Amino acid sequence: MKLILLGAPASGKGTLARQISKDFNLPHISTGALFRESILKGEKEGLTAQSYMQTGQLVPDDLTVGILTKRLAQEDCKRGFILDGFPRTINQARLLQKEHEIDAVILLDIDLEEVSRRILGRVTCSNCGEIYNTSFYSEEACSKCGGTLERRGDDNEQTIKSRFEVYQRENAPLITFYENKIKHFAGQERPEQLYKLIKCFLEKSFKGQKE
Repeated sequence: MKLILLGAPASGKGTLARQISKDFNLPHISTGALFRESILKGEKEGLTAQSYMQTGQLVPDDLTVGILTKRLAQEDCKRGFILDGFPRTINQARLLQKEHEIDAVILLDIDLEEVSRRILGRVTCSNCGEIYNTSFYSEEACSKCGGTLERRGDDNEQTIKSRFEVYQRENAPLITFYENKIKHFAGQERPEQLYKLIKCFLEKSFKGQKE
């Protein structure tokens, strides 16, 4: 089962990916995490990517796909994987398609009003990185490790609209590219209800692949 998750900032892709990963025994892969890991290991690809990121430039598609392809060749990806935050461009999608045939694309539909509500209420544990939303979580400390909850500096009204517009501009071509494989879900659903619907879809679509 080879999946791609698409959705605006704060649509819940990360939470969803972790749930699918646990229930279907699939690795959750994000290019951001791959870059960080490659940089920490001192790998040539990672250090090259870092040189672009440090100057505010986008990492070239061939370099991004090269790092990703290396990860997808590992043993735990033989049964499939979940891509979170990739591809971002049509060129990336085409490069990926040369190596892997994607089975399904889950798109979390969410509007600007809901994105704003979630982002303005989002807090992150400074210790373990767990994310909460004050709409659903009222405690002042992380329930997992007791760490302090903080707001990201760019989670403000001034940046939300521009980030949402960038998402729409980048993803419109991808939605067309994957139109025969996309399954839409209402991203404003409560997380537990949303996952129940998506889990049902995956179990029906990929019967026998769950372990």
